[in-house]
Amino acid sequence: MGEYTHIVHGFEPVFDKHSRVLILGSLPSVKSREAGFYYGHPRNRFWAVLAALTGQPKPESTEEKRKFLLGAGIAVWDVIAECDIIGSSDASIKNVIPAELSVITAVCPNIAVFANGGTAARLYGKYQAEKTGLPITALPSTSPANAAWGLERLTAEWGRLMVGALSDGREQL
Repeated sequence: MGEYTHIVHGFEPVFDKHSRVLILGSLPSVKSREAGFYYGHPRNRFWAVLAALTGQPKPESTEEKRKFLLGAGIAVWDVIAECDIIGSSDASIKNVIPAELSVITAVCPNIAVFANGGTAARLYGKYQAEKTGLPITALPSTSPANAAWGLERLTAEWGRLMVGALSDGREQL
């Protein structure tokens, strides 16, 4: 199955005072860590889903992705600051040290929180919900491991669950 590796999250959260939506993953995958930014696996549908929902072109570079998120009022981070994991397998995660989400919630106290996948939602419930006091909505994972959900179905479900989450006149999901 592979060896456990201790991973320290290496990315800063992406957010600003205009962020209205926070999308939390569990921990960046091996491919994302290699790419140096969130959702860096070429088959992850995260960027395609958000592009479809906002009507914007799919961003390619890290700078385009950061600008895309901030322009749409979307914050991105992960529930985990450190853990032991085998490869990119969420099922293998153990010895979790949660991220300090107050970095975002102090600036954006009324942010709508969404989890990209069941593991992120479960870990948020275990480590974060009581601290933030904010409810979370679980979205189906955009990971290529979630092969049962095609891009069209993912986009429709994300759109259905995120309707109205942005309310400041920016691109609407």
